[in-house]
Amino acid sequence: MLSVIRSRIVDFCTPLPRQSPFTPRQCLTLRHRATRGDSAWSLHEASRAQPPIHSPIDSPLYITSTLFHSVKVHHCNSRQQPKLIISNTHKAKFSTVVEGELNPINTAPIPSRTSNDSMESTSPTRQMQYVDVMNSSDHEGSDNSSKTTPATTPSTTPDFFLALAKHGLKVADLNAAHDLMVTIAKDAGTIMLSAEHEFLVAAATKNNTSDLVTQYDSQIEAMVEEGLRAAFPSFGFLGEETYKHGTLLADSPTFICDPIDGTLNFSKSFPNCAVSLALTLDKKPVIGVVYNPFRGDLYTAIKNQGAFLTKTATGATYKLPLQPVPAPMPSLRSCLVAIEYGNQRKGPNWALRSDVHKKLLTDKEEGGAFCKSVRSNGSAALDFCYVAQGILDCYWEGGVWVWDVAGGWAILEEAGGIVASANPGDWDPTLEGRLYFAVRHAKRDEQKAVVEELWDIMGNRKFVY
Repeated sequence: MLSVIRSRIVDFCTPLPRQSPFTPRQCLTLRHRATRGDSAWSLHEASRAQPPIHSPIDSPLYITSTLFHSVKVHHCNSRQQPKLIISNTHKAKFSTVVEGELNPINTAPIPSRTSNDSMESTSPTRQMQYVDVMNSSDHEGSDNSSKTTPATTPSTTPDFFLALAKHGLKVADLNAAHDLMVTIAKDAGTIMLSAEHEFLVAAATKNNTSDLVTQYDSQIEAMVEEGLRAAFPSFGFLGEETYKHGTLLADSPTFICDPIDGTLNFSKSFPNCAVSLALTLDKKPVIGVVYNPFRGDLYTAIKNQGAFLTKTATGATYKLPLQPVPAPMPSLRSCLVAIEYGNQRKGPNWALRSDVHKKLLTDKEEGGAFCKSVRSNGSAALDFCYVAQGILDCYWEGGVWVWDVAGGWAILEEAGGIVASANPGDWDPTLEGRLYFAVRHAKRDEQKAVVEELWDIMGNRKFVY
């Protein structure tokens, strides 16, 4: 087997040609095939610039790098599994070692590969087995406090697969739902773009454009619901426009839709609004799709499969966060913080919100946190995505609704971020709780410190919704 492995990895050490659409990153696939009881490794370049988003159970694992420096295969005895060691260097500034170990499962025999299937797409029905890659720094005994949170949820998540099985779902079902949600989001984006001229005319001839906002909100949500229900009739649906007071999110698979998140921006033709879609299981988001058609930014994520930003104008796709090695975030002093003002401008919630906003900006000598600055973008869904992307460090919010955050939440978690409560002491907020503090990918102790520093500003005060 060792000779087979060595023969299969020759091309792995060769950088892709400069004209490759993957430059500067390489997107390569390690794939283990079970062939009539024999084991063999095969390796090939991914066939598309946008890596297919699949699970670690029924799809390839994509490894992204600028250059693979060396590959070593450690052959073990019959009682152990073979290991693959990949040493990676980036412009000679740093080096990392990634260790992959094969974790066997029972698989049905797969016919031997033919000359025509070296670049074939993976069929959800084909049982394959893949390398589970982890950082070598994650060995037992290492100090967790200085580690970054994973860029994606670990590829082996037994509870999640049990949850899928409980609802009679497979990873292939999530992939199908994701692809449909992306298609529908793009259709919604086309409607939003076509409305821009009408809003500009209405703004010049009418006292307000609220009726037009309602019209497009309703049109998009109806289109979204019809498309999703046709393909997944047994799934629930929760939408902003059709929401009835008192309705609660169910444990069963449920699509969540905000047809236009950032309606004020939309009505003013300010290009920071989006359609936000999510799929939840057991009241937790497992798929997120957020699309801003005005900027051509498509954010997507499936649980355990990573988060991605696709620029629809060029087709380029980027894995989130954009900086896999996060910049230091020791305190709020280093943070660009997203805040929103909402439409509740009186009472105790407003007093708390405005006081925290003031202290975020105030110099430490006068009792403030003196953060770098604040941004109010007008869209909770996009604020979550900007934190996932790493262009914002955190986003503190109370009072928005489940449809505002569900899609962005899934994307943020897959990008290594965390969501705590906007209120002190709660590290496990619910989707429907209306209280969120989103923090980007960073070292765990830094994420924790930033959350606790803002909670300290709040003291004993809490939002009440």
